[in-house]
Parts: sequence; C-alpha cells; structure tokens
Amino acid sequence: MSLIITEPIKVEKIAIAIKNLPSHLSGTKIVQLSDLHYDGIRLSESTLQQAIALSNQANPDLVIITGDFVTDNPQPIYKLATRLKQLKSKYGVYGCLGNHDAIPPSAGQKIIEALAQINLKILWNEVVYPLGDGLAIAGLADLWSGEFNPAPVLEQIPTDIPRIVLSHNPDSAVVLKQWRVDLQLSGHTHGGQIVIPEYGPLIAVLPKIRKYVPKSLRNHLPYLKDCAKVVKHWNWSEGWHQVGINQLYVNRGLGTYLPGRFFCPPEVTMITLESR
Repeated sequence: MSLIITEPIKVEKIAIAIKNLPSHLSGTKIVQLSDLHYDGIRLSESTLQQAIALSNQANPDLVIITGDFVTDNPQPIYKLATRLKQLKSKYGVYGCLGNHDAIPPSAGQKIIEALAQINLKILWNEVVYPLGDGLAIAGLADLWSGEFNPAPVLEQIPTDIPRIVLSHNPDSAVVLKQWRVDLQLSGHTHGGQIVIPEYGPLIAVLPKIRKYVPKSLRNHLPYLKDCAKVVKHWNWSEGWHQVGINQLYVNRGLGTYLPGRFFCPPEVTMITLESR
C-alpha cells in the first residue's frame, strides 16, 4: 500500500495524426502507462490494478510502458510481472527502460528477462513491427544510460515508414529532432507532481528561488535537493508537444515520490492514431 499522498487516476484521451499512416492502421488504439516505481511505497496495489483494468477496458491494439518499472532495486519486478501479466492487448505489450531501472547497473537485464517471461517486450535500441511493416515501434536506451544512441536504431527504418519512438526521458526529444519521429512517448517527469493551476509545475520555478534558501536547508526541504535536474525542459512535463516537426507525448506516470501529488493525478493515456 502506498504511503504517499496521491490522487485518483485520470484517463487522458488524445488523437494523434501520423503522416503516411496506412489507412488500415487509422484508428489504432494505444494505451500508454509509465513510471510505476513499484517498490511497495510509491505505488499502491489498488492504483496499479485500476490502471490495468482501465487499459483492458479500452481493448487496445498495443500497450506501451515507458520506463521506471521499479525504483532502486530490481527485486520487485518479479511480483510486478505477475500483475502486468493481466494486461490485454491485441498485438502485444512493449516498453522501454527508465533511469531507475538501471539501479544498480545490472538491474536492467534482470528486468528485461523477468518481463520477457510474461511476453512484455522491452525495446533497448531495437525496432519492431507488431502491426505490420506500415508502422515501426522503436525503443531507445535511457538518455542517461550511456547507451543512448538513436542513429543506428532510427536509420534502419525506411524514411517513408511512420514510426513511434519510446524514450523514457523527454529531454531526448532535442536530440531526436534530427530524425523523423512521428510520435515520441515519454514519462520520467511525473508531471511535476505538484502543479500550481494556471502556472504549471512548482518544480519549474524552484531554480529561481533556490538561491534564496540557506545552503544548510536546501537539501532538507522537499523538492529543493536538485530536483530541477530531473529534466531541463519542464515545459514538456506532461501532455502533447510539438518539437520541431516531431510530436512528443509525456505521461505523468502512476508512481509517486514524496511529498506527493497535488493537481497532478496519475495517468493512463489512451491514444488513437489517425492518418494525415
């Protein structure tokens, strides 16, 4: 049971137009989940089960999970796998790893192997075509992993083929501007967790006020311990964004860190692809 204040799950529904998407793939339904942080503290069993139920009710063609399955220990992945095995999808469940999935560095392979046992395929610098050759799904190594190298991954996809790219950290969208990315799916930010209505994530303004807090207190106050370094682009903390000619969608995640979520509910995203 989660010990951290959170909010009810919010389902976000969005239609995404994809250039050159084959007509038979128009209407494809994708459910995105992200940032589960399954460790017995940051995600309650009830929230996880509700997210799985909402996903299954949508009867999706694909389910995508964009990283941070666990927090700082891979051991809970085995229990989590028994939960995620309940996910239903016509053409499979795919994912990428996040920065927390590599703590310690050997954790990533354990997570990949555990999820493979339930037919949840982690794409680590890999391309698949679960819906046929008219749409590529590419999964990248995490931006901070030292193995983030999109060139050989994306350049193996024919330029006329639409592609969805799974990349945990939305900051990677800056690098990915040099390639065609019809839709990048990311997480990592938790939406900022504390959002000031009409102003955005509280964390986005902290760098401006941090210098006024005594150094002796900075590391003892929630959100002031260099949390702004989670991403550079807090303007991409959630939702849909245009990055150059590419499209980016950032999921607020399911798991929650201290001090909790306020005006920033955990998210299940339901995406419908459209041809254009």
